[in-house]
Amino acid sequence: MKTYNDTTYAILGILTTDCRTGYDIKQLIDRSLTHFWKISYGQIYPTLKTIVEDELATVTISSQPSKPERKEYHLTAQGKETLKNWLEEPVKQIPAERNEILLKLFFGRHQPKENTVSTLEDYKKKLEARYLTYINIEESITANKDHAEDAVYWLFTLDYGKRMTKAAIEWCTNTLEQLLNEGD
Repeated sequence: MKTYNDTTYAILGILTTDCRTGYDIKQLIDRSLTHFWKISYGQIYPTLKTIVEDELATVTISSQPSKPERKEYHLTAQGKETLKNWLEEPVKQIPAERNEILLKLFFGRHQPKENTVSTLEDYKKKLEARYLTYINIEESITANKDHAEDAVYWLFTLDYGKRMTKAAIEWCTNTLEQLLNEGD
C-alpha cells in the first residue's frame, strides 16, 4: 500500500465533508483546521491532482457562465479505504512545537525585563482572543451538531485547543508574576 504525506490524508478527510472544490477545502481549513493544521493553496491543488491520479477521488468538471470551470472532487471507495487505513495507524510521534514566545523567553536575559514582560502580556492577550474564538466555534458547532455527523469529533479537537490555550494563559500569568516579583 502506498503511503502519503499528512496533507494528503487531511484532504481525503476533508472530502468526507460537504467540501468538494479546492476553494471549499481551503475555506474549511481556514475556519477549522488552521488552529491545529496548516495547509496552503499551494499544497491543496497538487495534492488533489495526486489524489485523482491515484484513483482516491474522482473529479467532475462543470461549466459556469462567465466563471472558470468548477472542479468537484469525490472520494472513491479506494480513497475511503486509504483514509480508514491511515486513521487506524498508531500516531508515530508526539508533535514537536515551534514556539516563538518560548524561544524569546529562553534568551530573555539579553533584553530589559520590561520588554520581556510586555512580550508576555501581548502573548497572553492573543491567547485570550484565541480562547474566545474557540468558545464561538464551540457554540456554532453545538448549535448545528444535529446536522453534522462529525460534530462530536470536531468538539473533541476543539476541546484540546481550548485546554491547551487555557494552560498557556495560566502559564503566562504565572511567568509574569515570577518576572514581576523577581528581585523582591
